[in-house]
Amino acid sequence: MYAAGAPSPNRLVRLAPRRMPGRLRSCAARLGLAAACSLGAAWIHEHHDPGALCPLRRLTGVPCPMCGSTTVFMEAGAGHWTAALMANPVTVLAFIVFLAAPLALVDPVASWASLPARRRNALLGVVLAISWAWQLHRFGFLLGGTRLE
Repeated sequence: MYAAGAPSPNRLVRLAPRRMPGRLRSCAARLGLAAACSLGAAWIHEHHDPGALCPLRRLTGVPCPMCGSTTVFMEAGAGHWTAALMANPVTVLAFIVFLAAPLALVDPVASWASLPARRRNALLGVVLAISWAWQLHRFGFLLGGTRLE
């Protein structure tokens, strides 16, 4: 059914064994880079508010599924963790996976790539639909949202 030696699409791809200090260094480097980017985004927003960066939202007023991703980093850089989570929970989850990947026993990128294309597309579609529903609710287009801006 599967080629000899090829990973089964139902199995997670494990990372090659590495010393823990190397993983901690990699995780610390990612965390440092993320912190610097978040602080920079918060500083830029504090001193020069560029407004909505999303072309769909700027032209139509309707948020896209990834709206709030920049806000996540601006709020995190300002230390507003709840506001960052409320801006776009999907981005926060992806960010945590990115940061924790060196410490995990599973490689999320290789595991994702080993999934069949149909399953990847379906999963991506479901995640984007949930994210878009969240954004539509957040901006008051769906289920009587709060219309935050």
